[in-house]
Amino acid sequence: MELNKKKNIALLIAAAFLFFALFDGWPYGFFTLLRFVVFASSAYVAWMAYESQKEKWVWIFGFLAVLFNPFIVIHLNRDMWSVIDLIVGVFMIVSIFVLKLEHKQSPS
Repeated sequence: MELNKKKNIALLIAAAFLFFALFDGWPYGFFTLLRFVVFASSAYVAWMAYESQKEKWVWIFGFLAVLFNPFIVIHLNRDMWSVIDLIVGVFMIVSIFVLKLEHKQSPS
């Protein structure tokens, strides 16, 4: 599968979870799953950006992976997380169109 298609799928899945989180009534387990999905998607896209030598994107998605990591949880109130979820969800959708990845050859 093409690199950009893999990136787009990962970002769409993460964005969908982030947008679903904006609705009330989810059990705590959903937010744990959300952390795993956004963490994994962000780490994966950071790795793909690293492979494509897109350093700025590596830092951005690396930061998002740390923010949403499910292992060392960052505790913020629900209102703050709602704002973060919305901003990051929109950012991920925009990244689908802005971030273009290609395989780069390392100089020998």
